[in-house]
Amino acid sequence: MTKLFVISGSSGVGKGTVIKEFLNKHPGFKLSVSCTTRRKREGEVHGENYFFLSPEEFKECISNDEFLEWAEFSGNYYGTKKSFVEECLQNGDNLILEIDTKGALNVKKLKPEAVLIFIVPPSLEELEARLRGRHTETEEAIQRRLASIKPELENSKQFDYQVVNDTVENAVKQLEAILL
Repeated sequence: MTKLFVISGSSGVGKGTVIKEFLNKHPGFKLSVSCTTRRKREGEVHGENYFFLSPEEFKECISNDEFLEWAEFSGNYYGTKKSFVEECLQNGDNLILEIDTKGALNVKKLKPEAVLIFIVPPSLEELEARLRGRHTETEEAIQRRLASIKPELENSKQFDYQVVNDTVENAVKQLEAILL
């Protein structure tokens, strides 16, 4: 039986790295590709990392009720298309969505069978260091992301599981215990 897993965590917590490592070890799982209006970062590929849409295209998808969940964050839109999720599940894929906490809670409302997992940092100081270490955002963007952490941690109390990303290896082991 195929399952839908939703993994969330604060920006910079390393969820992308943990998920990538898990998927390398378990190719039977598929990662959902979200839509976004943010600029493409160096090395990102349309249709692989994200579906990069213009704000107008994204708003049209909202109007047409095409998203399972969507949110505006740091001045950009992010969303998961219903059709993509349904197609994957019908094809028998165990699907992982990597989305924010509000989106995860919306998915749970529409798909109560979804398993919600929140990745937490070993400490808030470590999370800030990781955000700054990426060198991909302005100070203003970093401050916005740091301000969003408390509401995310509050929302995470409604999740099925929490995984501490102290090391990628340990976090992957915790994910394996949940997903397998």
